[in-house]
Amino acid sequence: MACIAHETGSQYRSTPNTEHEALQIPPSQTTMADDNMESAFEAAIASGKINGAIICATNATGSFTYSRALGERTLLSGEKRPQALDDILYLASATKLIATIAALQCVEDGLLTLTDPVSDIAPELANKQVLTGFAEDGKAQLVPAKRPITLEMLLSHTSGIAYDFLVPDLAKWRKQNEAPLAEGTRRPVEEAFNYPLYFQPGEGWMYGPGLDWAGRIVERVTGHTLGNFVRERICKPLGISPDEAQFYPVKGDDSIRERLVDLNPDDPECLGKAVTGGGSAPNAMSKGDFGGHGLFMTGQGYLEVLKSLLVNDGKLLKPETVDDMFRNRIGAEAEAGHRAAMESPAGVFFRVGIDPGKKVGHGLGGLLTLEDTEGWYSDETLTWGGGMTFTWFLDRKNGLCGLGAVQTALPADGKVVSDLKQSFRRDIYRKYYAVTREK
Repeated sequence: MACIAHETGSQYRSTPNTEHEALQIPPSQTTMADDNMESAFEAAIASGKINGAIICATNATGSFTYSRALGERTLLSGEKRPQALDDILYLASATKLIATIAALQCVEDGLLTLTDPVSDIAPELANKQVLTGFAEDGKAQLVPAKRPITLEMLLSHTSGIAYDFLVPDLAKWRKQNEAPLAEGTRRPVEEAFNYPLYFQPGEGWMYGPGLDWAGRIVERVTGHTLGNFVRERICKPLGISPDEAQFYPVKGDDSIRERLVDLNPDDPECLGKAVTGGGSAPNAMSKGDFGGHGLFMTGQGYLEVLKSLLVNDGKLLKPETVDDMFRNRIGAEAEAGHRAAMESPAGVFFRVGIDPGKKVGHGLGGLLTLEDTEGWYSDETLTWGGGMTFTWFLDRKNGLCGLGAVQTALPADGKVVSDLKQSFRRDIYRKYYAVTREK
């Protein structure tokens, strides 16, 4: 849930036989300059800043595949094990892409539309008011919404629903109107995000819990929990084990529990504290399946999702629906608000590694690049992340997708983690071109 964490003493070890078995690059090319990600990750592991990482990438034809697990992790018992590619990761906000796919499947099934009001399905959103500020006496000033909220708005963060920790006025409203959540109390989506809108629907952009609401809407129109829907409609077609895609709390026998990276002495409830930087733990307050942050999944499974969208193979969504995901949803009315968010102090988090000044928008599922960067992302790239440690990209023009999951040590060093993610984003392209341009 905490996008704000997106960018903000173990000896190096690699899992057996993973160093070159899936990486189709000659061994001589794995040692590059200082910007080589293996060197950067190894140094961070050696310094104790991170425990390890899982990095996966592939291209559309399958001629390039990079799968590597680095470092080691600690079991709840205190036993240390090498990081493995089939370890189960906490996705945090990377859950949003999965919830987006689920919602779009419901659109294809005729259960939802992108442009009709969602108020019939989620009446809680029907009478939302917009918070415009506070009077001198401290009373909140609220005005009615001019138009209804649609699923498209929820999926693209243009609905006016924003995270209160990103908007001081919303935080102030909650402090005035809601009692502090008692320790150990969990709330469903309807109670967790029942505060006013930050702007008029369709007239701005701010990162928020729109995907949590979208996930709840999926549950209402299908009659299934979001977790069960994801396992049936996303995991099953891709051959992903149902045990390897679960919303908090993860269930299973010892063989599953021992693969949970976030089940360790620092996080005995497996809340995903390291992923969110050690401070917030949204899973501790969530009741039910939250489409904005609650999913645990293997990196290999997540890559299968990315590759299906990259190849546009029809296993998850119709080709035309995937095409639609890559259409910019920031309309003329929302453009100024989107630009302001990107240029704000929090913009570094919203740009997920993309330089200021580059043209970006928002598709269905993540930030959308609107211009090429030589040797890197094309103008048809979707990208986002999860918490402090997870990042993913899907570049259709260059035919490449990938994810990087940093396993940070606590207390987390935000700059180190951010630099490592950027090293992954850049170096995976160098490795890709080193292979493909030789052929």
